[in-house]
Amino acid sequence: MKEEIGVPPDHPRAESLRVREMLVMHYRLGIVIPQGLIAHGRGEAFDYLLGEKTIKPTLTAIRAAGVAMLLARHPVISMNGNSTALSAKEVVELAKLTGSKIEVNLFYRFFEREMAIKKALINAGAKEVLGIVEKSSARIPELRSERRKVDARGIYSADVVLVPLEDGDRTEALRRMGKSVIAIDLNPLSRTARHASITIVDNIVRAIPLLIKEVQRLRLKSKRELWRIIKRFDNEKNLRECNRFAAKRLMEITERNELYPDALGRSSGI
Repeated sequence: MKEEIGVPPDHPRAESLRVREMLVMHYRLGIVIPQGLIAHGRGEAFDYLLGEKTIKPTLTAIRAAGVAMLLARHPVISMNGNSTALSAKEVVELAKLTGSKIEVNLFYRFFEREMAIKKALINAGAKEVLGIVEKSSARIPELRSERRKVDARGIYSADVVLVPLEDGDRTEALRRMGKSVIAIDLNPLSRTARHASITIVDNIVRAIPLLIKEVQRLRLKSKRELWRIIKRFDNEKNLRECNRFAAKRLMEITERNELYPDALGRSSGI
């Protein structure tokens, strides 16, 4: 995150504030919409429960996700406003490492926003951005929202789709089409998290850089080793471990009465 946004580096919530400022800046650019700001706030609440760090079960999911993308015949990374605002450069790097296409797919879709997101991705280094305007001529069956409109060369024909900051109905629809879905979702209880093939329970600003590093390591392994890793991964088990971690942490904090103690030593809560 850039320091010029004006967040004091010694502020106890510095990273969270920088992320919020990035979203507000991209809201002014027409990339993020008000609904996206609300969605971020909801996700940040779950990040508190995780301690605002990447937990061990998530590292297992990131490893599986890296394998899935490397083994894919036609991987695609689906981008919306928030993911573009927070991780455009990193997503472009990940796409290059994995041979993935990048496609814009929006619940709130209109021409100016599509073009603003495309411009941001191109500026971040993308050579091609799918899913813009008339290129979204294919349709995801049984889906009524604007997300049903996809590029025939991208999500529609993909075997593996990475969907950061996703909504549950499209995840379910993509799974019914026989696709593997990798979701990045801070809420392990969400429909997206429960229906994805691989769920990375983490903040996107941590998850994508870690996924890049994992892919760089995994590229040195044989296909046989990669298949062995992916076959051992159990998404339901991994989600249970994430839920247990969050529940245990909440109980430990409650018992210590150390949520955010004020000057008198009383717990003031989140």
